[in-house]
Amino acid sequence: MFRDFRDAQQAASFVNPSLYRTHSFIEQRYPSFDFAGLVPVNTDGDMWDVGTLVYSGDIAGAADYIGRKAFDIPNVSVNFSQGLSNFHLAGAGYELSLGEVNRFARIITQNPSGTASLGQRKANAANMVAAKFVYDRAIRGSTEKNFTGLVNDARVPTASAPNGSWATATPAQMLADVNAALNDVIVNTKETAMPNSLVIPTSKFLTANNAQLPNTPTSVLTFLAQNNSYTAMTKQPLDIRPSRELETAGSSGTGRMVAYEKNPDNMEFFYPGMFEFMPEFPTSSMTWRVDGVMNVGQLEIYRPKTVTYRDGL
Repeated sequence: MFRDFRDAQQAASFVNPSLYRTHSFIEQRYPSFDFAGLVPVNTDGDMWDVGTLVYSGDIAGAADYIGRKAFDIPNVSVNFSQGLSNFHLAGAGYELSLGEVNRFARIITQNPSGTASLGQRKANAANMVAAKFVYDRAIRGSTEKNFTGLVNDARVPTASAPNGSWATATPAQMLADVNAALNDVIVNTKETAMPNSLVIPTSKFLTANNAQLPNTPTSVLTFLAQNNSYTAMTKQPLDIRPSRELETAGSSGTGRMVAYEKNPDNMEFFYPGMFEFMPEFPTSSMTWRVDGVMNVGQLEIYRPKTVTYRDGL
């Protein structure tokens, strides 16, 4: 029998975001927003921190020949600099009215199997848009707050891939493009960084995965992961991942390849306050809100030369 909710107290079970923990189906599917698989994430701090100080240092001086009385020993020193990385509060919430709660309760009464509550669905939606918001900041940054992300930092060395056009490229040409990107990092950092990660457009990732080396069962993707400059120097397989964000990220809207050493010494995405719901509160006798908040920083690439972009894929 259908129950008619008369006030917010009775309908509270349809509002409380804790119901989000209950597993349910979602009508629309969305792509993954897993930024933590691409960049190191720093969650130090809390929801109310305003930023973090970042200190960097270097050495100055060099050894040299000296006289026997040692009056000319050269000095060596260290230099320090300080930078500030700001955090920004962001949020996403939802509103429910007594009328829509009652209407949705009728749907559940008539179709009880597999139907999530209205509050749960709206909480689901808020979590989804919050995840996308953070993902976008890590990958592309924010023009509003004037910072960039993993795929569009202007300080990162950028060039065209030697061959490009992976839709028709041979395995040898693909390998040459990959090695050109990896070699950039190795050479530009004077071998102080080893590019252990490569991110390529999803369409090119699938092309390499679906193509096989002639007369072998080995995919071109497996070949690239095991036969490259990084693997030759470290004996470790290269971590190759796809990203839809790179399909048109290169110059003139071409595909972009990103090679880098994934290491918190080189880059960090600051996320001190993970998305969470606040207690629900009434906004009228028939309406109430549930707000979610988060504290989001930015991707700091401390050493731009540990990253390289190659365009034209």
